[in-house]
Amino acid sequence: MTKSARRIKGLMIGLLLIAMLAVTACGSDAKQGNSSESAGGNGEAKKDFVVGYLNVMDDAQAMLAYEAKLYEKHGLNVKMQQFKSGTDLIKAMVGKQVDAGVLGFTNAVSWASKGAGVKVVGGAQLGFHSVLVKDDSSIVSVADLKGKKLASQGQGSTADIVLNGVVLKEAGLTSKDVQMVYVDPGQAIQSLASGAVDAAFVFEPYDSIATHTLAAKQIYEIGKVWPFPCMVVITTDENLENNREAVNQLLDAQKEAIEMLQQDPKKSAGLIMKHFVDSDTMESHHGGTVESVDVIKQAIETQVFNWDITSDQITRMQEISDMMKEQGVLEKEVKVADIIDLSWQDQQKK
Repeated sequence: MTKSARRIKGLMIGLLLIAMLAVTACGSDAKQGNSSESAGGNGEAKKDFVVGYLNVMDDAQAMLAYEAKLYEKHGLNVKMQQFKSGTDLIKAMVGKQVDAGVLGFTNAVSWASKGAGVKVVGGAQLGFHSVLVKDDSSIVSVADLKGKKLASQGQGSTADIVLNGVVLKEAGLTSKDVQMVYVDPGQAIQSLASGAVDAAFVFEPYDSIATHTLAAKQIYEIGKVWPFPCMVVITTDENLENNREAVNQLLDAQKEAIEMLQQDPKKSAGLIMKHFVDSDTMESHHGGTVESVDVIKQAIETQVFNWDITSDQITRMQEISDMMKEQGVLEKEVKVADIIDLSWQDQQKK
């Protein structure tokens, strides 16, 4: 087996482990109890609250708030519940199995269009989606993807919506001009490593892992050319009516987590690293090893985490909602402003 083949095999094994972690990590590790209330260090009762999340870097603030015990600090007894997709998460939220979660705002739009009582109550992260190719690829721009195989997330996902509505469109292409392969991000990188696809459209930490451990390079990142609010904090109208204090405490904790991600990414990486990797080092495609915490730190630093939602971002959210209608994801138009409640945010800015 050649040295290059060994690296690809090692990468695939590593990504398989990451995929396994994405299904099992932390979701079964939330052990803060299931009683309706538990006493905190100051003797005050803490409110039980179930937080849904996806095992992606976009949800780093939700994970960090838990690992750094910020939820406890702000008066909540949080149980973390992991989901494979935003669709599954919001279904659980509407079904009252989850109180709130960090997920793509397109999920709120989709369910609001069906009459579900959900609200976007805070910011989380601006979209990061990159197009990766192998270092020796002749593909140097999105336009060069014409006729090539591109791995990306499933149809109707936020990634798919912006891929079609922004990335390909600005290059004068449509999804019919490329050979789409719809897989999860881990499989997308495996396919790129093996040569099964020519490019992959992924988010973090898959970009950082691939560029460190595989001879891959980034030719496009949507956040640099078309920033948009991808991940937000969503809860139900019922929770806002009956449990607003707990929702505000959740937002307080995640705001502090975002500030920690911004100010101390190395410490933050050390706390959340176990969600993404199962070893302290990774094999570098340059030879030798790289510290896993440094790879996760880089993934954090590529993100733009935000706890607030600006008027410009609401405008951009409306643009994406309109794309969803145009692409047939929505049956009817949704006015995004109607599904946003910025009461907590307004209090922070007084």
